[in-house]
Amino acid sequence: MPTKKELLDLQFIEARHKLIDLAAFLDRIDRHPGADDFRYAALQAAIPILLSERPDRARGVLDALSDHSHEPIPKAAFQGALGAAQPG
Repeated sequence: MPTKKELLDLQFIEARHKLIDLAAFLDRIDRHPGADDFRYAALQAAIPILLSERPDRARGVLDALSDHSHEPIPKAAFQGALGAAQPG
């Protein structure tokens, strides 16, 4: 099993890149006009999970971004995914 240092040696630059990329994305959203969006709110809700010390952060973030509805919709409005559950 690798040590923390070995994992950091292997993956720190990639994780740093992803974190900076996310920060830049949030900055771009904040600079642009328009109404609030449920996807932005979902990202904001997931960030505290990312910063927590819980042992299952990846699961927690995925859970925060997942649709927890149980009933199927009659017909999809489009083909694709939104990446976060729409309220309502």
